[in-house]
Amino acid sequence: MDKVIHNLDLHSKGIWFPITISIVLALIMLFVPKKHITWKELYAMFGIIAFITWVSDAIIGRTLDLIDLGNPKTAGLAEILVYTFVPSSLSILFSNYYTSKNKWLLVLIFTIIASVIEWIMVQLGYLKYKGWNPLISITVYIIAFGFLIPAHIKMLRT
Repeated sequence: MDKVIHNLDLHSKGIWFPITISIVLALIMLFVPKKHITWKELYAMFGIIAFITWVSDAIIGRTLDLIDLGNPKTAGLAEILVYTFVPSSLSILFSNYYTSKNKWLLVLIFTIIASVIEWIMVQLGYLKYKGWNPLISITVYIIAFGFLIPAHIKMLRT
């Protein structure tokens, strides 16, 4: 039992923020009125985005060792919550409000939200860059919100 508690990495610096933001975004995602997304689309998008996020972590965080979240030797509770809920929730919320008319405004808003979340985790000492930098993240967010998620929505609806 001690090993399980140790592996949850509950003593990492700044752990309260990733846990809190994960829970808050998940609740907002679930309870915000659905405008442009169905529950089926939400279900499919959640699983696919979470999978892509975990694969990205395996490549960027583990294989290339460009970032660390919390204790680099274990995937603790906060890391699990962040990778599972933050990108999926943001993608679903983006999709819920997405139209062709407001696309670039939403890209800007959600890129800022994702960047601020990342910046706070860095400032709290929970996220550490090791060859990564915020400009790479901003580029990834613009590509994801500007092109990949809209393409994913289109694919889900055809």
